[in-house]
Amino acid sequence: MILKSIKLSIVTLLLVLAVPLDSVGQKIKKARQAKTTTVISTAKTYMGTPYQYGGTSGQGIDCSGLMLRCFEKADYKLPRTALEQSKFGKKVSKKKIKPGDIVFFKFKAKGKKSWYHSGLVTSVINDKPKFIHASSSKGVVESDLTKDYYWKSVKGFRRVIK
Repeated sequence: MILKSIKLSIVTLLLVLAVPLDSVGQKIKKARQAKTTTVISTAKTYMGTPYQYGGTSGQGIDCSGLMLRCFEKADYKLPRTALEQSKFGKKVSKKKIKPGDIVFFKFKAKGKKSWYHSGLVTSVINDKPKFIHASSSKGVVESDLTKDYYWKSVKGFRRVIK
């Protein structure tokens, strides 16, 4: 019985070693792409949902609640607030953002306390990224990240999907 188990282990090891590394790399890339697709398609199901501070459902949702729910569908557990989420995952430069990355903003209105906001990068075409977020005035919408209002307030990007 032990000899049979050892033979099975050796055969398994040989099969694993026989798999070309490109094949393993392709499988990892496909899994990453599937998770990215899940996160973005989940975000799109919330389009038109009204903004609700602290909300996490289709009845009303805020920016960090949207990120929480989208990544949850791809089996990632994010912290609840945008500020906490801004420390989660791997830091990414503006030049290297990809769909599925989270963008974080820090806004400051005259005479008011600053606040954090987050959104999900949905596409990057010709260096023009778009993102989905829960706008306090419009609900969940997709916006052009290169618009001055957003671009000048970007605090950073994080990549959760590895």
